[in-house]
Amino acid sequence: MAYFSASVLILALALFFPVSRLIWVLSVRRLERRGGRALGEDERRGQLARARFIAVFASLIFSFLFNLNLLGWPQHG
Repeated sequence: MAYFSASVLILALALFFPVSRLIWVLSVRRLERRGGRALGEDERRGQLARARFIAVFASLIFSFLFNLNLLGWPQHG
């Protein structure tokens, strides 16, 4: 159980930064395209906070499902 949990957390941490950056870039580009103007610094920081919030859940869920598929459900005792 400890190995499974550790591997989920390590993979989630490794995925967090690239996933949050990808979500942030896509959302900023979408808003700039829809608005027809460049976003201000406050709007970009807001999108970065939103992207990080979403990335936490996305990376944890993906990491859990990946490790579940790779290692199988952890056996107790």
